[in-house]
Amino acid sequence: MSAFLMGRTVGLLVCTHCHATVRAIRSSLALCPRCGARVHDRRPHSLSATAALVLSAAALYVPANLLPVMHTHTFFSDEDDTIMSGVLSLIQEGSWPLALLVFVASIVVPLLKIIAMGWLLISVARQSRGSAVQKSRLFRLVEFIGRWSMLDVFAISLLVSLVQIRSLATIQVGLGALAFGAVVVLTMLAAQSFDERLLWDTHSDG
Repeated sequence: MSAFLMGRTVGLLVCTHCHATVRAIRSSLALCPRCGARVHDRRPHSLSATAALVLSAAALYVPANLLPVMHTHTFFSDEDDTIMSGVLSLIQEGSWPLALLVFVASIVVPLLKIIAMGWLLISVARQSRGSAVQKSRLFRLVEFIGRWSMLDVFAISLLVSLVQIRSLATIQVGLGALAFGAVVVLTMLAAQSFDERLLWDTHSDG
């Protein structure tokens, strides 16, 4: 006996574009009456596409933190700074609230998003029967944070601006900043491509 009644078992599908509930006999031919988008019982290739995006983000997370995000040029010296060295500089100058903001937004949050999406992907691939409610809440939290992903970029921009103002230096963007921006975009796309309904499929059988 099923623990949950799935909408598709009674001919109900959800449009992933406008979230309208659609009654459809054949999901492969169904169109949303509200926005006209194709409606699927499960988004095609969701698992593989999300996995590719998460793996790409994880691969770029390392250079994003190891490579310089900025090159500082002054009359007296040239210096390269990573995200972490910028955080340490802010702490040394007594700006620990800004240091905390940059550290959380630029290092902790992207890493947690990658770990969370990776765990959800593994859970679906292994058909784990853990709490679908908790998994769904975790995904929605990642999705919600993704809407604020530009905060990560803002934190890096703030760090660059503070260094430039305080040292009257010329700042050039480093490869680390480009890798970091790619991580932000890839994690956003990963959350958008993941079909949350996959989390409930293992609870609809038996």
